[in-house]
Amino acid sequence: MKDLRQATIPELFARQALLAPEAIALVCGGESLKYAELDRRSNRLARYLQKRGVGKETMVGVLMDRTGDLIVALLAVLKAGGAYVPLDPAYPSERIALVIEDSCASVIVVNNRTRQNIAGAPACTILADAQAAAIAAESGEPLDCPAAAENLAYVIYTSGSTGKPKGVMVEHRNVASFFDAMDPVIGADPGVWLAVTSISFDISALELLWTLTRGFRVILHGDEGTHTIPAEIIRHGVTHLQLTPSLARMIAADPRSLAALGRLEKLLIGGEALPPALVASLRPAVRGEIYNLYGPTETAIWSTTYRILAATDSRSSVPIGRPLANTHTYVLDSELRRAPAGEPGELFIGGAGVVRGYWQRPELTAERFLPDPFAGEGRVYRTGDVVRLLPDGNLEFLGRTDFQVKIRGFRVELGEIEAALERHPAVQQAVVVAREDRPGDKRLAAYVVARDSRTPEPASLRALLASKLPDYMVPSHFMALDRLPLTANGKIDRKALPSPLDSTSRTSAPADERPRSETERLIARAWAEALGLECVGLHDNFFDLGATSLMVPEVQMELQRSLSREIPLVDLFEFHTVSGLAGHLAGEVAAPVSSGRVERRLAARGRRIIR
Repeated sequence: MKDLRQATIPELFARQALLAPEAIALVCGGESLKYAELDRRSNRLARYLQKRGVGKETMVGVLMDRTGDLIVALLAVLKAGGAYVPLDPAYPSERIALVIEDSCASVIVVNNRTRQNIAGAPACTILADAQAAAIAAESGEPLDCPAAAENLAYVIYTSGSTGKPKGVMVEHRNVASFFDAMDPVIGADPGVWLAVTSISFDISALELLWTLTRGFRVILHGDEGTHTIPAEIIRHGVTHLQLTPSLARMIAADPRSLAALGRLEKLLIGGEALPPALVASLRPAVRGEIYNLYGPTETAIWSTTYRILAATDSRSSVPIGRPLANTHTYVLDSELRRAPAGEPGELFIGGAGVVRGYWQRPELTAERFLPDPFAGEGRVYRTGDVVRLLPDGNLEFLGRTDFQVKIRGFRVELGEIEAALERHPAVQQAVVVAREDRPGDKRLAAYVVARDSRTPEPASLRALLASKLPDYMVPSHFMALDRLPLTANGKIDRKALPSPLDSTSRTSAPADERPRSETERLIARAWAEALGLECVGLHDNFFDLGATSLMVPEVQMELQRSLSREIPLVDLFEFHTVSGLAGHLAGEVAAPVSSGRVERRLAARGRRIIR
C-alpha cells in the first residue's frame, strides 16, 4: 500500500470519493455537492485545463468568488497536474496583476463577477461561467494526474520586505505529510467543518483539502462577513472551526455568538499570538477541544500545536506547543548552536513540511532554507521567530528578529508598506510599526515626514495604499512628524514613536461636535468604545480615527442591541461619521452609491474580514 504521506492531493481525494460517493462533500448557500459529483465536476474541468496546456508544474491562477465552483477549480487544477496560485477578488487589481505577472501564470480561472479584477487578460483566461457548456461536455471519469509527490501543489504569495510579495512553492508531499500529522490532532471521525478562510491564506488548505480527503462535510462560508458565522454554526451543526485570534476575539465579544462557539467539538486558533484574556473567554464556553497552532507558510501550514485545557493559566502567554508528527524544531542562538532550555533563540523548523523555496528567488531561498545542522540530511527553515523552550517541552513565542509582524493572521513585511507610502509625492520618509496600545488589539500605524512641508492627508495616504495593497496591510493610523526619532547610532528609534491614540484622544468634544440626539449619543458611544477613545465627535471619520473592517460587525451588533433595530452591515461601511449614520438611520440621508455597487464593496470588505 502506498505511503499516504507521499501521495498527491488528487490521489487522497479520489480515495475518499470512492469510500463515500453519496456523502455530502460541500455546502455553499443553497447548493450542495456529493463526493461523487464533486469528483466528476472537477474531472471535467481538469480535462478542459489539460487541453489548454495545463500539466505538471504549470502555474494556474484561481480568481473566483466563494462558491462551489471555487472548490471545483482548485481540485481541477491539482488533477490536471498544475499548481494553483490563489488570487483573492478582494485584493486591488494592481496586486492581482503583480502576482499573475510574477508567477508566470499562463492560465487564469475566473467567473463573470471576478473577471473585472484582471487588468489586461493573460494569455489564457478560462471564464468558468461562459465556458460551462464546453467544460460539461468533457468526461467526468477519473483521469491520470501527471503530478507526483515532489511536484508543486500550490504557490502562495506572502508579503515581501523589498516591497514585492514573494511566492512560496509548496509540493504535494509537503501537504500530504501535514495532513497525516493533523489526523491524530483532529481525530479520525469526520464531522462538519465551517470553512471561513480566504484561499490566499495557506491554512485554507486544512479547511478545504484535508477535510475533503478525510470525509468531512464542508460548509463554505461565503461573502457575507463574519456576522453570519454563529448562525451558520447552529444551522449546519458545525463541529469544527478554525479562526485567527482577531476573528475569535470579535465573535467572543458577543454572548450569543460565544454561545454558538460552545457547540463545537474542535476549535483551532492560529495565525498570530493568542492572548491569554481571549482564552479566558473561550475556554469556559467551548465544550470541545481548543488548540493553539503555529506555523509559517514555508513549512506547509501548521508546524506546532498546543491543546488548551484550562481557562486560566499562570503563564503570561499561551504556548505554541510541540512539533507535529513529521516535524522537528530547533531553538538556536546566533552561532546556530542549541540555546539552553529557557533561553531565547531563533526557531528553525525541519521535517517533511519544509517546502521547495521561493519562486524565482534563489538568493532568498538560500538565505532562509539551510541544511539541517543536526539531522545530517534534509533542510530547515529559518523562521525569524524568537522562542524559548519551556520546562514542560512546549515552545513559547517571544517575538521577531526583524520587522515582520502578523496582522489578522497574515504575515506583513513592514518594509513593503513603507515602500508603498514613499511613492506618495508628498512623503519624504515613512516608517510603519505594529502597535498594541490596547491588550489584544494589534494595529498598524504609519508615521510620515512630509516632503517640502506639504503634509499629506491621511485619506490620501489610505487611498494610495488601498490601490496597491490588501486591506489588512493598510494602517489604521497615520501620523505626520517633523522628523523621525533616532537612536544614538542614527537608526530609527521605533520605540520612541508616539502613540497614534495621543493625536485622536480627547476627554470631551467641542460643543458643535457633541451628540444632539439619543441615536447620535449611542452611535458615538459604540464607536468610542470600539476605538478605545474617550469620545467621538459628530463629524469625526471612524476610519480616520483608526477603525478597521474587523471592528464593523462588532459595532453593528452593539448598535442593533442599543437601538433595538436591524442595521445592515453596509450602512456602517458607507456612513463614516456619527451625524451621517444617524441621519441615514432617520431616513434623512440616502445611500451615496447604487445598491449594486454597495453590495460589491461590502462583499469585498467581508472577504477581508474573514482572514
